[in-house]
Amino acid sequence: QVQLVESGGGLVQPGGSLRLSCAASANILSFSAMGWYRQAPGKQRESVASITTGGRTNYGDSVKGRFTISRDTAKNTVHLQMNSLKPEDTAVYYCNAAIMRSGVRMDYWGQGTQVTVSS
Repeated sequence: QVQLVESGGGLVQPGGSLRLSCAASANILSFSAMGWYRQAPGKQRESVASITTGGRTNYGDSVKGRFTISRDTAKNTVHLQMNSLKPEDTAVYYCNAAIMRSGVRMDYWGQGTQVTVSS
């Protein structure tokens, strides 16, 4: 069973920065992709950023140019650097690891970390 443990959330003022980390219990290169999702109260969970095994990154439109996903394969950790934070970025952020096997996707999730952007 894969375990994902997030850290780095907290309270930050608008315009500030935070760095989230996700430590995996397995080799992160064994996953088809890893990424970050977020869910705000009353809203559906949405994809924020992802990185494939090959290193290709993808970002949600609302965070492009402000957030950066990266990984440290030696530490089996994925990071999300969040800059120029806005109140609408407030949400619980979840780390995700996806494995594709025989055309079937399996997802693993972390427990989530709260990010609050407020003055």
